[in-house]
Amino acid sequence: MRLMGLDYGDRRIGVAVSDPFGWTAQGVGVVEKRRDGGELDAIAGLAREHEVGEIVVGLPRNMNGTIGPRGEICIAFAQNLREKLNLPVHLWDERLTTVSAERTLLEADISRKKRKQVVDKMAATLILQNYLDSKTKR
Repeated sequence: MRLMGLDYGDRRIGVAVSDPFGWTAQGVGVVEKRRDGGELDAIAGLAREHEVGEIVVGLPRNMNGTIGPRGEICIAFAQNLREKLNLPVHLWDERLTTVSAERTLLEADISRKKRKQVVDKMAATLILQNYLDSKTKR
């Protein structure tokens, strides 16, 4: 069973999927958000295509661990996913994930234009990989 990781942003949702064993995460793309909520259908299609059994949504927390307005939006998104896809949806602390993805891309000397295209996918990959790593340590 594969897992899907999502980095929910203002304009785009980064998407990553695990290998069948749940060991590694690979970025698969970005879903553009739409006014009509069509991003849920796009995510459902990707979940079917990749035979996903569970979803991990990044939960942005404040540095003190509290959940702010952005986190509340992600919680509501996770609930909508749970209802639409009828799959388990886990929330995972994503503090500094996008910052880490940006830093990695900067160190790789990726141009600003290309960074913008891949940072959401990379952040989703980091969220999912961190989740997978936490499960193997038990």
